[in-house]
Parts: sequence; C-alpha cells; structure tokens
Amino acid sequence: MTEVLTDAQNVRQWWRTSIIDMAPGRISFRDHPIEELIGSVSFPQMIWLMVRGDLPTAEQAALFEAALVAGVDHGPQAPSIAAARMAATCGLGLNNVMATGVNMLGDVHGGAGEQCAELYFSIAARMDEGATLENAVGAGLAAWRREHGKIVSGFGHRFHKPVDPRAPRLMNLVRDAAANGTVSGRYAEIGEAVQRELGVQRGGRPIAMNIDGATAVIFCELGFPAPLSRGLFCLSRSVGVLAHGWEQMQQGGRNKGPMPPKYLPLYEKKEDDQ
Repeated sequence: MTEVLTDAQNVRQWWRTSIIDMAPGRISFRDHPIEELIGSVSFPQMIWLMVRGDLPTAEQAALFEAALVAGVDHGPQAPSIAAARMAATCGLGLNNVMATGVNMLGDVHGGAGEQCAELYFSIAARMDEGATLENAVGAGLAAWRREHGKIVSGFGHRFHKPVDPRAPRLMNLVRDAAANGTVSGRYAEIGEAVQRELGVQRGGRPIAMNIDGATAVIFCELGFPAPLSRGLFCLSRSVGVLAHGWEQMQQGGRNKGPMPPKYLPLYEKKEDDQ
C-alpha cells in the first residue's frame, strides 16, 4: 500500500540533504556542530568536509590547500580575471563582479583540470586491467586525441615554456606526501609519464605540465572525482577574481573594454558585401 504523505512531510522531503542539519538554534554540518568547527578547522578542511562528508587528516589538508593556493590567479590576461575587472568598471556590485569572472570558467578556460583528471583515471583503469604504465599512457593519449583532438589538457602553456613554475613545486609536495603515506603517488607517476610521452611525441622537445595537470594529480591522489577538479579550481580562482575586482573598484575607471579606446578591432568586409 502506497504511503500517503502529509503536506508537511511533502514539504520537508522536497529537498533532501546530508550536508547540513539546520533548525532554530542548531546548525550542524555533516554531524559536526558549527560551534565545534569554528576556530578548529581551516577553510580547506571545511571545503573537504562539505564536499566529501568527512574531515581530512592534517597531511591531506596541507596537500589539498597547496593545490588551492596554486590556482588563485594568473593575471588580467586570463579571461576570468579580465572579465571581472571589466565588470567592475561597469558599476556592478562585488558579488556580480565575482560571478562574471567565475562564469568565464568553461571547458577551455577552467575546465582543463577536470579533463586531465579524466585522462589520469582512464590510464589508471588500463593499468588495473594489466597494462604497463607506458602502454596505458600511450593508449590513453590515443583515445584522448580521438575524442578531444590533439591538445592534451593539463600540458603546455602559452606563457610558461618549458616549465610552469607552479607544477614542479606541487609535484614535489605530492612526492613528499607519497613518501609519508598520505597518498599513493600513483597519479604523480601517471602525470609525469604523460609529460614524458608528450615530449617524445614532440621530437624530444620538453612540454610543461601546467597548473591543471599538477592540481589534477593532487585531486586524483586525494580521491576527488574528476568533475570536482573544475569546481575546486573555480573556488581557487574566485580568490583572484575577488582581489582583482576589488582592486579595479579602488582604481576606478568606467566602461573599460578589452583594449584601450584608441585601438579598434579589425573590420573585415565579407566578400558577399562587396
């Protein structure tokens, strides 16, 4: 017999969450009262708790925080930061400025970490089926290019060649964490093997593992599903978006576009207009 719910029960079950238990005088996140969390856990630990449901160890939290710190900003030439600064000159409030910047983080600018994590996981799955690291990397890259094209997310950088200064530091931290048993080090090996293979395919010319490739290693090592790599990057980059938006508000300026007014875009007359 089908249970008939009262209106009150229907309302309560409209949204279901295991994240927060909130009632008058009570706020609890994942069964942790807020008053016990305030002053006891760091912001990265709180992110982990909210997303994962448990609290990380101090060592896990330190590695997680390093990845978040590394991605906060890359200057006004980054579309997300440029958009936020332009929005600030249009008279928007700081929340709208931040939303403008974060909304620029899509598949091409902001999504590479998720895509790279998917590549790493696919290589790991091939290894679980018995392939060697080298064979798994080769097959994984071939499958990636068939689906996505020649550019491999997480590797190469238009400014930082042949080294993205953020990646070696993050990879050293992963190696340290693997040495003390915090993580396995498996995805560090996969990431570095992909980097080597791409260099071979480029005729021996080295290629940078970029911030997306390095943070994807960390997020995979810590057990985050691939889509969360993008969400966590958005959290990280929102710090830079906030800082640049606020700085632009202090500097002033009105209706600043992507280039100074004396420089106009090239007009190309279509052939059928002639």
